[in-house]
Amino acid sequence: MPGRRIALTTLVVADYDEAFAWYRDKLGFRVVEDTPLGGGKRWVVVAPPGEAGHGLLLARADGPAQQASVGNQTGGRVFLFLNTDDFWRDHRAMLAAGVVFDEAPREESYGIVAVFRDLYGNRWDLLQPIA
Repeated sequence: MPGRRIALTTLVVADYDEAFAWYRDKLGFRVVEDTPLGGGKRWVVVAPPGEAGHGLLLARADGPAQQASVGNQTGGRVFLFLNTDDFWRDHRAMLAAGVVFDEAPREESYGIVAVFRDLYGNRWDLLQPIA
């Protein structure tokens, strides 16, 4: 069906402010929206600069089941993919900011890639796809 797209991906976090600070300071993301919902809940959306079509909804864990999923939302698989137009620029900047990579960068048939972890341990790919 035309006219549809995925707009947000929910990322369960332990704390709104520490998660936002990590994404801002380590990945350079910006706050798209931060709206109080009452009862201590907020609607917090972050995205890379210039991203208009997709963002991360940072959702504070509510209850034991959600708390248990923080940092392991996909059972250890790579969860999110951060595409870049300059892998080496972003890799250097992320290392300088203290981002932990699980592996050395590698060239694959689809592009240059390396797996890193966010502040809670969720696995991401930093990926420069082949054009």
